[in-house]
Amino acid sequence: MVTPPESIAYSGFVNRMAANWLETRMFIFFRDRISLVPSWNAVAPSEFPAVAGTTAPSTELVSGGSDNQVIHWEIEDNQLLKAVYLQGHEGPVYVVHAVYQRRTSDPALYTLIVSAAADCTVRLWSKKGSEVTCLQTLNFGNGFALALCLSFLPNTDVPILACGNDDCRIDLFAQQNDQFQKVLSLSGHEDWIRGVEWAAFGKDLFLASCSQDCLIRIWKLYIKSTSLETQDDDNIRLKENTFTVENESVKITFAVSLETVLAGHENWVNAVHWQPVFYKDGVLQQPMRLLSASMDKTMILWAPDEESGVWLEQVRVGEVGGNTLGFYDCQFNEDGTMIIAHAFHGALHLWKQNTVNSREWTPEIVISGHFDGVQDLVWDPEGEFIITVGTDQTTRLFAPWKRKDQSQVTWHEIARPQIHGYELKCLTMINRFQFVSGADEKVLRVFSAPRNFVENFCAITGQSLNHVLCNQDSDLPEGATVPALGLSNKAVFQGDIASQPSDEEELLTSTGFEYQQVAFQPSILTAPPTEDHLLQNTLWPEVQKLYGHGYEIFCVTCNNSKTLLASACKAAKKEHAAIILWNTTSWKQVQNLVFHSLTVTQMAFSPNDKFLLAVSRDRTWSLWKKQDTISPEFEPVFTLFAFTNKVTSVHSRIIWSCDWSPDSKYFFTGSRDKKVVVWGECDSTDDCIEHNIGPCSSVLDVGGAVTAVSICPELHPSQRYVVAVGLECGKICLYTWKKTNQVPEINDWIRCVETSQRYFFPIFVSIRLARNFGIFCGKFYATFSGEGHISLFMVSTALFCGNLKLPYIIILHLIFKSLLDWISCLYNTVFINNHLK
Repeated sequence: MVTPPESIAYSGFVNRMAANWLETRMFIFFRDRISLVPSWNAVAPSEFPAVAGTTAPSTELVSGGSDNQVIHWEIEDNQLLKAVYLQGHEGPVYVVHAVYQRRTSDPALYTLIVSAAADCTVRLWSKKGSEVTCLQTLNFGNGFALALCLSFLPNTDVPILACGNDDCRIDLFAQQNDQFQKVLSLSGHEDWIRGVEWAAFGKDLFLASCSQDCLIRIWKLYIKSTSLETQDDDNIRLKENTFTVENESVKITFAVSLETVLAGHENWVNAVHWQPVFYKDGVLQQPMRLLSASMDKTMILWAPDEESGVWLEQVRVGEVGGNTLGFYDCQFNEDGTMIIAHAFHGALHLWKQNTVNSREWTPEIVISGHFDGVQDLVWDPEGEFIITVGTDQTTRLFAPWKRKDQSQVTWHEIARPQIHGYELKCLTMINRFQFVSGADEKVLRVFSAPRNFVENFCAITGQSLNHVLCNQDSDLPEGATVPALGLSNKAVFQGDIASQPSDEEELLTSTGFEYQQVAFQPSILTAPPTEDHLLQNTLWPEVQKLYGHGYEIFCVTCNNSKTLLASACKAAKKEHAAIILWNTTSWKQVQNLVFHSLTVTQMAFSPNDKFLLAVSRDRTWSLWKKQDTISPEFEPVFTLFAFTNKVTSVHSRIIWSCDWSPDSKYFFTGSRDKKVVVWGECDSTDDCIEHNIGPCSSVLDVGGAVTAVSICPELHPSQRYVVAVGLECGKICLYTWKKTNQVPEINDWIRCVETSQRYFFPIFVSIRLARNFGIFCGKFYATFSGEGHISLFMVSTALFCGNLKLPYIIILHLIFKSLLDWISCLYNTVFINNHLK
C-alpha cells in the first residue's frame, strides 16, 4: 500500500493562463504537467453546485500542449481518468476553453471545446461520450488568437466565442447551423489582447478584456429592444454595434457597447477573471466583481459603485521589491473571499479577505518551492529541516510548522538563504546552520545562518531557542543583505540595522531626490513567511569563498565529523577531474585526489570517516582510505585504496550515485545501465596499499535508469539493509539486502515497495540532467527531481517490524494541509464551465 507523500514542495513556471480555482479544488498548471491541488477549505463535491441550473461541480477539464494535442480529462476521486485526445493542430496549443451544451434535437449533453494553436488556427470540437468531432477550423492567416472564451447569448442556446487577437481586436463568433460565423469585431485596445472572459448578469452578458496597453475594457452584450421609441437626437448615447442571429427559427438582434475602461495598472495586464457565482445559505449569489493581474506586480479587484454605477478600484494587492517580474494569472476562490496569483518566477501569492473589514486583505500561507529543476538536497544533521538547490538559482530551506493549537504538522519553505546568478548544482551541510553550495561557476560558497533565522526557525518549529543557540557563536549576525552593485550576501549586525524611514524620507525617496538602499529588517515570525518576505528577508551571510576548481562545480560532500570537505567539478580531462579536500576550519586546501578521467558525479564518506568513495562519468569508481597521522595537528592524508576500470566496473553506463551501509562495510553504486551493485567488504584496518574489491552480491536490475541510491542508517530487525533506489522515470523503489554467502545468491535482494508514479514526474534526460536523489535521515527520506519538486516520505514501522511481503510507506499530508493529490500530464489547463440553462 502506498499513500500520498508526507510533503511536496513545488512551484509554477513561466506560463500565462495557468491556473483555475474551482469549488472543491484549485487547479494549477506547471509548464509541462497538470497538477490538481484540492484547496484548504474544500467541501464535499455533492455539497457545492458548480453554477446555476446544476447540482454537480465540474468534473472535466481540458488541456493543451506543445505536442499539438488537446486532451479532455474526467476527474474521479482526485484522479484524472478517461483521457480523450483531440488531434488536428499543427502547432503547440497555448489556450483552451470549454462549456457544456444542450441541443434541441438531442437531449444528450455535449461538451463544446475551443482551442488555439501556433498554427494560426482556432479549432472547435464537440464531444459526446467518448466521441469527438472537429466542428470547424477558424483560420487567422498570419495572426494569432491569444485568448478564448465561450458562453451563450442571453435567453438563447446559441454559443458565442470571443477571440482576443494580436491585431488588438476582439472577434465575436456565433454558432449558426453548427458553424461559427463572425458577427462582430470589437476595437479599442492598442496592443495585444491577453485575456477575455464572459460573465452573465441578469439578462445581459458582459465581456472583460485586458491588453498589453495596460487597460481593461468591459463590454456589454444585450438584446436590442424592438419597441419603437422616440429618441431625442440631442441626447448623448454610447455607440453600439449590432448583429442578428437565429435561435429556434426566431431572429434576435443583439447589441454590444463599451461599458467602461479601467485604467489602474502600470504595465501589461495579463489576466482578467470575473468572480464566479456561488450558493450561500441556499441562495445564488452573483457579485459583479472583476480581478486583474499585471506585470506591474499587482492584482486589482474592481467593482461598480452601488450608487453611481461607476467602476472603481476596490482593493490592490501585490509585491514590493524582490527580483520578480509581475503576475501572469489570477483567480478567485469559490465565494470570492480569497484571491490567488502566480508570478513570473512561479511563486503563488494568496490573499484572504478580512471577515470584519471587507476592504482589508491579508497575505496567507501557500505552497511554494523551486520553479525549475531541483539539483541537490541535504538534511540538517539532526533531521529537522532540509535544504535544496536548483537550476532556478535559489537555495531553499524547508521545515515543519508545528502549531500550538493543532496536532498536525506541515512542511513549508521558511527561508531562501541564497539567491544566485548561476544555476545551483550541489550543496552539503558543514554543521546544523552552515552549508556549502556549488553552482555553474568555479567557486564554492560557504553560508552561515543569522540570528534572526534561528529565532524564526525555533518559533515555527517549536524548538527551544536556548537549546538551539547553545552551540552557536554569540556574535552571530542578525541577517544578510545584498548591497547595491554587490554579488555576495553581506552580513548585517545589530549596529548595522537601519531604522525605519520616516514619512518625509519615504517621500524624498519616491520623488527621486534621495536613493535609500533596501536593507535587512529583522522580524519575528510564528508562521511560515510569505513570498515577498522570503525574497528579501531570509538571506544567509556568505562567510567564505573557496577557489581551486577550473570548471563548474558539480558535486560536494562533507565527512561525518564535519572536518573535511570534498568537491569536484565538470571535467573532460584527468587533471580537471581531481577531487579537492578542504579543511572546514581554515578553509584551506588539504589534498588533491587524482584518478578519474571524466566528471566525478557523486562522492560519499563512509560513516566511520575512514574512506572516501567517488563515482564518475567514466563508468568507474575509486575508493580512498584515510591514513593515520602522527598528531591531530597534521592534516589527514588519503591514499587510493581500491578502484575499478572499464573491465572490472560491472557498470556499462555513467554511474550517477553511491552510498555507504551504516556499518561502513559495503557501498552501493547506481548507474544509468539500470544496475545497482553492492561492493565490499571494506576493512579499514588493512594496511595494504591497493585492494581488489568486487561485487559481493548479485547485481540488482531495477528495470530503469538509476539516478539515486540511498541506504537507511537503521537496519531492519532481520539485520537486512534498507535501500532506496530512485529511477529516471521518477519512481522510487525500496529494497532490503543482506549478504547470503550462497552460490548463486538467493534472496539477497527483496523488493519491498515502490511509489506510485502519479506522485513522481518523469525526467527527460534529453532536456536536462536527470537526477532524482533519495536521502535517508532516520526513518524519513526526502526526494527531489530535476523537474522542480521535492517530496518527503516517512518509512513505516511496518517496514521494520512487519512481514517483509507487506511493507509500505506511510504518507501523512502535503505542505498545504489538505493538498492531497498531484497529477502528471501536459501543459495549459482549463476547467469546463457549466453553462446549462
